[in-house]
Amino acid sequence: MRLRALLETDALGLRLLGGEDELDRTVHGVMTTDLKDPSRYLSGGELVLTGLAWRRGPADSEPFVRRMVRAGIAALAAGEAELGDIPDDLIAACARHRLPLFAVHESVAFATVTEHVVRKVSGERAGDLAAVVDRHRRMMTSGPAGGGPDVVLDLLGTDLDLRVWVLSPTGRLIAGSKAAGPELPADVGARLAAEQLAAARSGRPGPHRVTLDGRTTYSLFPVRGGGHSPQTARTPQEARNARDAPGVQHGPDARGAVLSDWLLAVEADAGDWAEERMDLLYGVTQLIAVERDRRDAARAVRRRLAHEVLELVQAGAVPAEVAARLRLAAPVLLPGLGAAPHWQVVVARVDWDGGGVEGGPAAQALLEEILVDPASTGPEHSDRIAVTHTGEEAIALVPLPAVTGEHEGSDGSELLAETLLESVRDPLTAGLEGDGRLTLGVSAAVHSAEGLRGALEEARHARRVAAARPGRVCAAGHHELASHVLLLPFVPDDVRRAFTARLLDPLREYDRRHRAELIPTLEAFLDCDGSWTRCASRLHLHVNTLRYRVGRIEQLTGRDLSRLEDKLDFFLALRMS
Repeated sequence: MRLRALLETDALGLRLLGGEDELDRTVHGVMTTDLKDPSRYLSGGELVLTGLAWRRGPADSEPFVRRMVRAGIAALAAGEAELGDIPDDLIAACARHRLPLFAVHESVAFATVTEHVVRKVSGERAGDLAAVVDRHRRMMTSGPAGGGPDVVLDLLGTDLDLRVWVLSPTGRLIAGSKAAGPELPADVGARLAAEQLAAARSGRPGPHRVTLDGRTTYSLFPVRGGGHSPQTARTPQEARNARDAPGVQHGPDARGAVLSDWLLAVEADAGDWAEERMDLLYGVTQLIAVERDRRDAARAVRRRLAHEVLELVQAGAVPAEVAARLRLAAPVLLPGLGAAPHWQVVVARVDWDGGGVEGGPAAQALLEEILVDPASTGPEHSDRIAVTHTGEEAIALVPLPAVTGEHEGSDGSELLAETLLESVRDPLTAGLEGDGRLTLGVSAAVHSAEGLRGALEEARHARRVAAARPGRVCAAGHHELASHVLLLPFVPDDVRRAFTARLLDPLREYDRRHRAELIPTLEAFLDCDGSWTRCASRLHLHVNTLRYRVGRIEQLTGRDLSRLEDKLDFFLALRMS
């Protein structure tokens, strides 16, 4: 805004004392100070408000004004509340340096002037940014714009002082404004993603506002590609109509779509934002949605490769034909590294209560995100994966440049089911809460095309083991397929209930009536491989007390814990209960 507009605003009660020829100067901000030298806190273009507490005598005015001029401020406004009339020495100093000077009437608070300037300047900046956003959106619709959405994110930081990040549905950092800093803590990103997924699943209208640890408030805007959301509207009015329409996030199809939404997180409370600023942020999400669609298009080649290879594997093609297709896939998935000597298969499935929605597309989107290195950033992270889906199931073909040890890092080592979900479990649990489950199975690494069919079946078996576990998000690996755990998921429920009731119900009833802790004693005894001394030490009991409890267990159940068969039955009953 210009100085002339301030003078023409009657509510501010400003009186011009000098600088009539400089009233077309632009005001970029406002600052209140009574420091003798506040120049280090100024960036230029400010209206500086002062109560003149820095002035001890006439000699102080000249150096103060000189410092303000060097800092490049737009104008000085002095309050009349303390000294009454503005001193002549200050008026003369401002005239010598061509610095506009206003008097602020004693009835007008500096806060009133500050609020007016901030509101006007922010509104004008938002209008300018809206034009930039619209220009970038139109350019990106037909082709890449210079700098892409990062340019607008940086403008949000520099012009509106907003800290902004784009996050994946698991909270992985994709982009951020320079003002936001290079990093958002991984745990904060995961918590924001969880909050967004939970809010979106509940159908609450956005943006969703959340305060973490009672200190920092964030406003969360979903970003959805493919023309399925308000963020893809073509005008601000269309965006308003779409986001205000009932049921935007409802319906069976939305359950899976929500799980793949990107997220624009703004460190601010948007609850009291003007409509213009809200339109601006929704315009930014349009840009990011275009970037997301471009990312998905880039993955199309890898998806097609995975589909072709897995079709051959499931059709029983000869290994030579599968190997030839793998040789074509390796340069795409591992650019510059040649053929991949090892491959793994990961199978995922999303199941919804009540059915009615095909889970394959959602499982594919989640698997593509889960298999990305959590430390990577940006929308183009050169995923070394190829994922496809068939019906309810998504299947990933993961090339490994080398397998040097199954417990080494992620740079070429084998994927482990127990670590695959560590950084994404909480956000995805929030997104599935209430009526959905995600289960994954991971195969061992295979060295050739001949092993892919077995790896696929192994991953499918592991996923069924994961499906038998409690929780919204579960995974199992090939290591578990050599254990009794593999058998338990396939025991019919009625058989499991009858078996565990026959062995454990007498002990539970006795514990309930006598608080005897027979069940915990049995678990500890089996875990210590039947060692009396180790079990007594673990439970902090005398060995004779332990022998008494074990004798009571045998008496109530008619079993003998010295026999291997009876130990095994108790072990399985505890695992199935």
